[in-house]
Amino acid sequence: MLTTTIGRLRLASLLDGISYLILLFIAMPLKYLADFPMAVSIVGMAHGVLWVALCLALLLALVLGRLPFWWCVLTFICALIPFAPLWLDRRLRQFESPAAQ
Repeated sequence: MLTTTIGRLRLASLLDGISYLILLFIAMPLKYLADFPMAVSIVGMAHGVLWVALCLALLLALVLGRLPFWWCVLTFICALIPFAPLWLDRRLRQFESPAAQ
């Protein structure tokens, strides 16, 4: 997965999506229900770093011409919707061809 530009984008998208789910469904309830605001600080920072990594991987895929512009827009939008990166991963595989890298 790490040998191609699209593979790195897929990995960054999945990691960002998983961190988003952890932030929404684990850290936020801990903050408000268990009065543990540090959970959001830690997970939020990790999610922010992974989101920046996703944006860089997306920019690299766009600049190198591995992903069409509208797919970049769709990938970015999917990063904002819970569970969408999991759906997107299967669709991004069509752009992953080691011969083209």
